[in-house]
Amino acid sequence: MDLNPLRDAAGAAASPILPKGVKNYLIDIDGTITEDVPNEEPERMATCLPYDGAVETLNRWHDEGHIITFFTSRTEAHREVTEAWLAEHGFRYHGLLMGKPRGGNYHWIDNHIVRGTRYEGKWDDLVKVERTIEVFPGGGDH
Repeated sequence: MDLNPLRDAAGAAASPILPKGVKNYLIDIDGTITEDVPNEEPERMATCLPYDGAVETLNRWHDEGHIITFFTSRTEAHREVTEAWLAEHGFRYHGLLMGKPRGGNYHWIDNHIVRGTRYEGKWDDLVKVERTIEVFPGGGDH
């Protein structure tokens, strides 16, 4: 995918951004697209089933041109079983990042726009709701 170049206030090159309308989804695996399988029980990683609607929703987003990257607490030792499972169930995706910190309560800090969506038991179209967020003072929108 072609990224759009970006310049900072001084005109220096900055990290490029995705084209308008393209979302860069980072999606957890365990407890989000399938049952919550802990790393201590890797034998279950090959036999669990996707949640209803997960494959269809994520593949639709992929087909719409969005970037799908799985970001999981599974370790590199689990990469082969994870890739085989994703292929077996027909997930289309761009990347698989292993080693996400375990324990939840994630607080993502980035210089790009970040939106958080919590999976709560049903895959379907996203809806917009307003929530209070924490921001650094004086930054403004980019």
